[in-house]
Amino acid sequence: MSDDAPPAIDPKALRRALGDFVTGVCVITAALPDGTRLGMTVNSFASVSLDPPLVLFSVANAASGIDGWRAATHYAINVLADNQSAISNRFARAMTDKWEGLAPETGLTGAPLIQGAVAHFECAAEHQVPGGDHTIFIGRVLAFERPRPNADPLVFHQGRYRDLTHQHDIAVPADALWLLGW
Repeated sequence: MSDDAPPAIDPKALRRALGDFVTGVCVITAALPDGTRLGMTVNSFASVSLDPPLVLFSVANAASGIDGWRAATHYAINVLADNQSAISNRFARAMTDKWEGLAPETGLTGAPLIQGAVAHFECAAEHQVPGGDHTIFIGRVLAFERPRPNADPLVFHQGRYRDLTHQHDIAVPADALWLLGW
């Protein structure tokens, strides 16, 4: 084993390489006790556990709304449909009121739900974990719904939204899901 320091990582090259991983696009939403509504686009959403039902997303520590996210006791993860890139763009930008002109539904936890989404996961804040220049938020799923189960999700790959309409199904053995750690 060498005592040499590992080579420096070029952040731009790392970001390009990470962009090779196809991700879904979600808008995380919350309502604070004072009535302030939060919302931000993320592609850092993942399932953590089925028992208990836990999911995660991460927020840059430099994000202007990080204090609101840290204070939120409940939030919703809205999995966007392929026709919702404008919603993704709206919530990805720093704006004075990302909610202007939108009429979200209010979920069981009080979090706003994005209409037209493929799925909603309503969560109670469970843990916040430091993760380098981000904070990882782990939430316990209290309720979920799939209002558009047959809609294609909005996906992101190599810095662009992608279209799944030219997809072809690849067979996966029934037991493979468990073998791969899903």
